[in-house]
Amino acid sequence: MEVRIGKAASGNTAILQLHGPLTLATLHLLEDALKAAAGWDLVIDVAGAPYVDSAGLGTILRQWSDSSKSGKLFAVVGVTPRIAMLLEITKVNTILPAFATAEEADRNFSAARSAAARA
Repeated sequence: MEVRIGKAASGNTAILQLHGPLTLATLHLLEDALKAAAGWDLVIDVAGAPYVDSAGLGTILRQWSDSSKSGKLFAVVGVTPRIAMLLEITKVNTILPAFATAEEADRNFSAARSAAARA
């Protein structure tokens, strides 16, 4: 697996694009990328991940929780039918923020930041 790190148009969001299966064997690559993106709002793009196992899902959930606790925004994008089935079976789809694209997530994040600044 490969993880590419980029920035969204807003400049406030890191985007991690996964290419290859996210499994116990490849988890360290995502964890390294998450450390590199620490302190940013975060989008994990799973469109290029043909498979996510329970260890991979656990890492995504842990990052969602850590982001929430630190006041950062988090979302998963590019959910394929296979990954959608995993999220549905585990009921994670009811809590994990998901958008079709990284651009959509970034626009949502920008709107949330603006609303928070006005509050």
